[in-house]
Amino acid sequence: MICRKCMHATFQRFSSNLKIAPKDIKVLNNSYHRDDYTNITDRIAFHVGRNLHLKDYHPINLVQQRINNYFYKSFTNPRGNPIFSIYNNLSPIVNVNQNFDSLLIPKEHPSRRKSDCYYINREYLLRAHMTAHQSSLLLTGLNNFIMIGDVYRRDEIDRTHYPVFHQLDAVRLCTKDELFPNDTKLQLFELGNNTDSFGGQEKQACHTLEAAKLMEHELKNTLEGLAKHLFGEVKFRWVDTYFPFTQPSWELEVFYNDEWLELLGCGIMRQPILTNSGLTNKIGWAFGIGLERIAMCLYKIPDIRLFWSNDSGFLNQFKVEDINQNIIYKPVSLYPKCINDLSFWVPEDVDFSSNDFYDLVRTEGGDLIEQVQLIDNFTHPKTKKNSQCYRITYRHMEKTLTQDEVNVIHNKIEEAASLKLGIIIR
Repeated sequence: MICRKCMHATFQRFSSNLKIAPKDIKVLNNSYHRDDYTNITDRIAFHVGRNLHLKDYHPINLVQQRINNYFYKSFTNPRGNPIFSIYNNLSPIVNVNQNFDSLLIPKEHPSRRKSDCYYINREYLLRAHMTAHQSSLLLTGLNNFIMIGDVYRRDEIDRTHYPVFHQLDAVRLCTKDELFPNDTKLQLFELGNNTDSFGGQEKQACHTLEAAKLMEHELKNTLEGLAKHLFGEVKFRWVDTYFPFTQPSWELEVFYNDEWLELLGCGIMRQPILTNSGLTNKIGWAFGIGLERIAMCLYKIPDIRLFWSNDSGFLNQFKVEDINQNIIYKPVSLYPKCINDLSFWVPEDVDFSSNDFYDLVRTEGGDLIEQVQLIDNFTHPKTKKNSQCYRITYRHMEKTLTQDEVNVIHNKIEEAASLKLGIIIR
């Protein structure tokens, strides 16, 4: 622990060795100029380009293959060929317009905050969702496509959250003739009303009720079928929700292992996204699904960090010829955890976010960090100073950690937090 009396000496010792950050940052062998928005760390940059979804026999790869096969069989042209195209090697580096503006995400939306995203600079960031590529692909003239890749979000730390995970997004567009092949009277759009309403779960003002209901029926029927394809005959339910880029919007939940699991989010695409891409005669639906969550359920994988392991004892369990085979992960070994607490005063006049602390802990502790919990949050009644205490759980996935090893890492976290975040260790 670092006491207050040692803080000045600690700061001087570390500041004397502190290296000035270079003006440029390199990601995927490309250089980008740093600015006040740059918050991507070396540890996060190390994950860029790993592409677990493209690795043969990796559980993420198996899941995305199962979903792709479902869509190949469910949507075919008159010749029997699949109509969905797959894009699984899109660059994870996108600009702000792709990640937010093209999807009609408001300027003040919390998902734009530095505390939520990994920014390379004010112009570029690591995509926070695969939907960031939606408008670009629409501009190429595609009607039915699937996007798969790694996405990046600053988040809490536990067994089910990791700053890098994988998503599969899909888009389907329909023309009037495709939606109403046997009725020339029905239309996609309300005559004289091509504006977009925004709010609630009502249909968009520009869509006719018939078009909106038919698209909703196809979307929900398709995704209910996907749930059964992945999990078998399970109970499911639809929950109304909100996304800036779809209206109406829903989440599909399945009852799995005695609890309701949020499987995916979806909705009818907001029409301005299509019109901004030059598509004025089509209506569309879209959905997004997290692949780690599905793999953890299907294969009973207990910790999300395992997906990044190179341990053959983990990876060899998924070397199967039939991707639909029922695989139950068997732990190679169970190693004990070590727990250390860290208490500090939050710096005054600083925009402190818990995600800043979580990110620092991951940077210093890497994948030895199993969980970080805020266990105490106290504000002094007189001084109004805020004190927080976090419980950090350490566990190695492949060996037993000693308390001495953990203490070394814990001290590095304390020192880095004092220096970089300005906190005062209690």
